Amino acid sequence: MAEAKTTAGVQSVERAFELLELIARAGGEAALSEIASETSLPLPTIHRLLRTLVGIGYVRQLANRRYALGPRLIRLGEVANRQLGALSTPILKALVTELGESANIAVLDGDMVTYISQAQSPHSMRMITEVGRRSSLHGTGVGKAILAELDDERVQRLVNQAGMRQQTPKTISSMDQLFIELDAIRARGFAIDEEEQELGVRCLAMAVPGAPTPMAISISGPITRVTEEFAARAIPHMRVATAALSAALAVAND
Repeated sequence: MAEAKTTAGVQSVERAFELLELIARAGGEAALSEIASETSLPLPTIHRLLRTLVGIGYVRQLANRRYALGPRLIRLGEVANRQLGALSTPILKALVTELGESANIAVLDGDMVTYISQAQSPHSMRMITEVGRRSSLHGTGVGKAILAELDDERVQRLVNQAGMRQQTPKTISSMDQLFIELDAIRARGFAIDEEEQELGVRCLAMAVPGAPTPMAISISGPITRVTEEFAARAIPHMRVATAALSAALAVAND
């Protein structure tokens, strides 16, 4: 009897996390019908689990009856991001040593990206992105690298939810243009931010393979230094860095 209760308890925990993951994949909020369509759980079970998650603050119900990730997840996410930042710092510093430009890591955070770690360039004129800063998916190198790893339906949903604000005159401004760009990224294996986030700055970004949450590493600097010749030298180092971070994450998750 005790073993049966333990098994049922573990199953409830697994199901609760399944619902949290579904809401996260939907961009941070979802209707009950959307959640039900993505899981084989019975509707009464979904209701019960959501009520429990709402009661303890891990999910909140919005005025329009949709369900969104709750505020208690913020603290967990902040701690996890700090740990991930500490894990990635040596990898970013090695990139800066090799290439001389600022290196960043960002993760998918709802319908945006959040920068979680940075190693700064030694140059007096350098790109500085604050850890914790949130930026658009369609207008950043890291964002486009992450989007290129997702299926088109999810890309459409995330970008529609966030909107396509133009940060500069060079920011991608239509879904058709974005899908063309994502196809190019998938073909060459890395993304380029051509002054789309900030005029005068170019960024190269590459997704981390097999990461538990979508993430990307980037190298950025002034367009006068981040040239085609620089990119040819940087990409092999970035492949090594993303593979190293992927391996470190796999060990940490064992």
